[in-house]
Amino acid sequence: MWRDVLDQVIERKAFNYFRMIPKILWFKMDLKQISKWAYLLFVIIAVVMGLVVGYMAWAEGSWAAVSDINGWVLLIMLILGIIIGLTSLTAKEVTPFLIATIALVVAASANVWSPLGQIHGLLDFWATGILSYIVAFAAPAAVIVAIKSVLTMAKD
Repeated sequence: MWRDVLDQVIERKAFNYFRMIPKILWFKMDLKQISKWAYLLFVIIAVVMGLVVGYMAWAEGSWAAVSDINGWVLLIMLILGIIIGLTSLTAKEVTPFLIATIALVVAASANVWSPLGQIHGLLDFWATGILSYIVAFAAPAAVIVAIKSVLTMAKD
């Protein structure tokens, strides 16, 4: 009986401590820091998913074989890009972000990664997957940031 009571007390205290962690982190970090960490996390997700889905496509022989999972990952990246576009980037970060996004879109559409397939086919699938997921993440954020920038210029 005492052991059960003691276990319940310990579980409640542990639960309360775990419940306090997000509150502590939220008050220590402002929105700018949260958005920077979120952006980094989303890029890491894009790279990891590019490696995973790229490997799956290489194992199957083409991107068409993994079109279902590729579509879901692209949808998730688009949603994450919209979140970043709505919540982050200050006025001085707009121009570098838009230029970087333009560079990513040009690099993705130029298909410069195909010679990697001559070294090993997996490298081409990985590079294509990583770059397309990062572009799928950055493009909607860039569109939203550009629209916000145009609206700001129109007000002035």
